[in-house]
Amino acid sequence: MAVELNHTIIHSRNNRESAEFLANILGLRVGTQWGPFVPVDTGNGVTLDFATVPSGTITAQHYAFLLSEEEFDVSFEKIRAGGVPYFADPHMKRPGEINHNDGGRGVYFLDPSGHGMEIITRPYGYQEPTAE
Repeated sequence: MAVELNHTIIHSRNNRESAEFLANILGLRVGTQWGPFVPVDTGNGVTLDFATVPSGTITAQHYAFLLSEEEFDVSFEKIRAGGVPYFADPHMKRPGEINHNDGGRGVYFLDPSGHGMEIITRPYGYQEPTAE
């Protein structure tokens, strides 16, 4: 069996709020809460398990999601319609812009707990196939 990422736990201030926020933008389904976790299943079988941190500081993490051009359009419109601030870069120095890295499109935004979220249409280092 090949090694695959199955799930990861994402600390949040409110597990339900964070799960619903991301699921809404990405067009995914929020699963049934299991113990302290509110799961969001991705299209490649990886589950994001949101867990409320009882108190204290949440260390911000970065999560990038590869979408089709059509999915990007839908997700980006949800970001804009929801008034979610977005940026073309991870350092948030280019507000209100998208990037065109690797021949695709990408945008960064924060979730309710301060995690850096990214949607892209091309993986990093992508190169168009050459005709042979």
